[in-house]
Amino acid sequence: MALGKIEKLKIIAFKNADYSDSPSEQQTFTAMLNPETYDLDYKIEYQDGQGQGTSSSQQRFTVSKPNEMSFEFLIDSYGILDDNPRESIEDDITELRDLLLKYEGDIHEPKHFQVLWGSLLFKGRCTGLNINFKLFNPDGKPTRAICKVTFTGSIEDNLRTAEERRESPDMTHYRLIKSGDTLPMLCFKIYGSSSYYLQVAKVNKLSSFRELSPGDQIFFPPIEKNTPVA
Repeated sequence: MALGKIEKLKIIAFKNADYSDSPSEQQTFTAMLNPETYDLDYKIEYQDGQGQGTSSSQQRFTVSKPNEMSFEFLIDSYGILDDNPRESIEDDITELRDLLLKYEGDIHEPKHFQVLWGSLLFKGRCTGLNINFKLFNPDGKPTRAICKVTFTGSIEDNLRTAEERRESPDMTHYRLIKSGDTLPMLCFKIYGSSSYYLQVAKVNKLSSFRELSPGDQIFFPPIEKNTPVA
C-alpha cells in the first residue's frame, strides 16, 4: 500500500476559456470524500456512405466527439468528514450549484472547469448536476446528498488548432502537464528521444527542466531529427 498525503478531488472554476485566471480569481470546490469511481467516455463518429442496395463500404471518419466525464461524491452536514457540523447542507448545495451552473453576466456564459485528482486532469464545461438527497432533519432540511456531476471536455482554440493540423508530419505539440510527467519523458513520447528536453525547456523559458506543475501547458516545437541537442 502506497503511503502519503491523501489528495482530495478538486473542481477549479475559471472565467477565461484559456484557463488564464489568476489564482485569486479562481474558485475551487474540494470533495469531502473522494469518489469511488469516475467514468470517462470517448466517442468518434463515422459515416458509412453506403447506398441503398449496395454492399458495405469502409466507414469514413466524421468527427471526434468531446470527451465526457462523470462521477459522484457525498455532501454531508454531520461534520464527520470535514469537522464542520451544521444544521443542513442547503448552503453547500446552493454554493455547488452556483459554481457549476450559474450564468456569469460578465462573460455571458457559465464557467470553465478543471477537474484535478492525482494524475487526472480533465478540462471542460459542466453539463449536468443531479442531486439525490438522502437524509433529513425532523423539519425536512436535507443533511446528506449524493451529487452526480457530468462534464463535457473542451480544449483551448490554440491547442485544438495545433492538434488538427494535417499539413506537416512535424507538428507543433502542446501538452498539459499531469502529476508524474517529466520533460525528458514527454520528449521521448513526442520526438522518440529524451535528449531534446533542454531545447524544449529553453523554448518555454524554463530556468530548470524540473519546473513542471500539474496544469502547466508546455510547448513542443517541431524539431528536425538532425538538429544538434546542445
